[in-house]
Amino acid sequence: MQSAYLPATTDSIAQALEAKDHAESISLLYRVLENPSSSSEAMHIKEQAILNLTDLLTQEKKAEDLRGLLTQLRPFFSLIPKAKTAKIVRGIMDAVAKIPGTSDLQISLCKEMVEWTRAEKRTFLRQRVEARLAGLLMENEEYSEALMLLSGLIKDVRRLDDKLLLVDIVILESKLHFSLRNLPKAKAALTAARTAANSIYVPPAQQGMIDLQSGILHAEEKDYKTAYSYFFEAFEAFNALEDPRAIFSLKYMLLCKIMVNQADDVASIIASKAGLQYLGPDLDAMKAVADAHSKRSLKSFETALRDYRVQLEEDPIVHRHLSSLYNTLLEQNLCRLIEPYSRVEIVHIAEMIELPMDHVEKKLSQMVLDRKFAGILDQGPGCLIIFDDPKADAIFPATLETVTNVGKVVDSLYVRSSRIMA
Repeated sequence: MQSAYLPATTDSIAQALEAKDHAESISLLYRVLENPSSSSEAMHIKEQAILNLTDLLTQEKKAEDLRGLLTQLRPFFSLIPKAKTAKIVRGIMDAVAKIPGTSDLQISLCKEMVEWTRAEKRTFLRQRVEARLAGLLMENEEYSEALMLLSGLIKDVRRLDDKLLLVDIVILESKLHFSLRNLPKAKAALTAARTAANSIYVPPAQQGMIDLQSGILHAEEKDYKTAYSYFFEAFEAFNALEDPRAIFSLKYMLLCKIMVNQADDVASIIASKAGLQYLGPDLDAMKAVADAHSKRSLKSFETALRDYRVQLEEDPIVHRHLSSLYNTLLEQNLCRLIEPYSRVEIVHIAEMIELPMDHVEKKLSQMVLDRKFAGILDQGPGCLIIFDDPKADAIFPATLETVTNVGKVVDSLYVRSSRIMA
């Protein structure tokens, strides 16, 4: 990098953008930023140079240089309004987030910026950076640190009555509790987000986040019809904004259709005008699962899970519900296959269901223990022995009812005798 600065003019910006390669453009833009002039025109040109430099460094995937740029610009931030500072800082941090494999760098950068904003007493910017940091910690599965950060942040934001930021934070809190499998607290946080959102104008993207989280929580409670409605609302919001999260909303809509035994609707949703915009591996994966479910074919189901592992197993929400669906399908198929028999070889069952024998044997033993049917596994000859359904003996319920009624009579007599003695 040359030491001589360039004049902060539009010609310098044009010269940098017309350079023969990105390296030279980046060098020229750095020289523009080194200009000591603090006139209003020069400050405006420097802001433009920062935007262009951020874009170029992002294209070159130079995350460390972006981090260094934030440090280098700190004297410049003291000369411009705080709102512009916040916009530039968040823009550079967004640029770092676009570079893959930088999660640790982003966490480190956020912590640096939190310390700087504390020292400079830039409260509003600090709160937004802390909210971003909490989200990154959650993605990095550092849940305890994220929860500790959020609890303090929520108190600060409520005190300042910044409801728009509060909505973002409590949605994040709901996601964090959901990741920790604490459903009551996740629902409470989401209710707090809705309460805060009702008193202000909420941008469509933020409303989409609320609806998406609502759908996820209802799906967790097996209320798939209500979850579908929320996912549909989220999809419409994200689709209108051309937000990448639209594909996740659509995928969860299809998941809900499969879980309520309406797998035939999946193809029509994908073939709709909105669905055709998002054709790709995610929708192909859901269509394969829907087809397997319609055919009640476990082999097709396992093939879909294997062929679309990234889309199905690496998405924790889809994976959790499909695991439940797979177990239900497996149990239904096994019960249907063993129904005609009183004694059958496990090998024969495995051949009929087209699954590995050890897998079938493990599942049958689990079903016996769960009392899904009456029987035992005879491991000597490798057979499953099915018992006739035991007839319920009516004497035991009748005896329990009689003892209960006698107990009530005794309690009543005791109360009456206590009143007489008093």
